[in-house]
Amino acid sequence: MTEQADSSRASGAQSNGPNVPKLRIGQGYDVHALVPGRPLVMGGVTIPFDRGLLGHSDADVLLHAITDAVLGAAALGDIGRHFPDTDPTFKGANSVVLLKEAMRRVREQGYDVVNVDCTVIAQAPKLAPHIGAMTQSVADALGVSVGQVNVKAKTNEKLGYLGRQEAIEAQAAALLVAI
Repeated sequence: MTEQADSSRASGAQSNGPNVPKLRIGQGYDVHALVPGRPLVMGGVTIPFDRGLLGHSDADVLLHAITDAVLGAAALGDIGRHFPDTDPTFKGANSVVLLKEAMRRVREQGYDVVNVDCTVIAQAPKLAPHIGAMTQSVADALGVSVGQVNVKAKTNEKLGYLGRQEAIEAQAAALLVAI
């Protein structure tokens, strides 16, 4: 910090004072193992596949990463803090409902989504045919237009646990603006 004004801005942001920036960025990450006998749900969309993701809730890695990103951008912690897997209330929970509740809390703090950019890393199944439905579902859950959401799918080029189809991973970045 080179000036007194820089110091004031930094201390204001740390204390949630009047100098908190109007724009806030957050990042989210999630990974779940692929197992037989469970549906594969990503971005709130059920995708035909011979396995699904293992988790306390519906294990929607994409929505979990997005939930972490928006909560983090608003300095509200992470999904585990708000919807712990130790709470039986959230057993089998629909992650669309969890994201909507997270967004209610984010808006309660005075922020709304500018945009969300996400990447799902999965060797299989091929996700390209489902990107449009996932993007629409995410936009609906966030309460924003589809033009504010980007969902991408990548493989791991057959490397590691993702390449061996043992798990699916998602990453998300969210930009919030003070409202």
